[in-house]
Amino acid sequence: MKTTAKITAACVTLLLAAAISSAAPVAENWENHCAKCHGADGKGQTKAGKKLNVKDYTDAKVQAEMKDEEMVKAITDGVFDKGGKEKMKSYKDEVSAAEVKELVAYIRKFKG
Repeated sequence: MKTTAKITAACVTLLLAAAISSAAPVAENWENHCAKCHGADGKGQTKAGKKLNVKDYTDAKVQAEMKDEEMVKAITDGVFDKGGKEKMKSYKDEVSAAEVKELVAYIRKFKG
């Protein structure tokens, strides 16, 4: 009986740990998926960011021009230039809808 209770407790603990660890913190998602181009500070002054001419998220004017729905779409579906060439890959298979919303809020904080 005691062994069964211990096994059950261990399984519950593992399930809870898996559920908690499945959603990465927003800062970790930013670092893993966004910072290479957009920079840790959101200014886009990385080698890749300069090449792709990414927006400076610390600029209030840039922030004012961006709509949350457009950012969600960009993160989810990717970004393509007018010729159809991919500028930013889609992250729909790597982050959940909730994590996408967290990233949008994270980007908004760069405005200061």
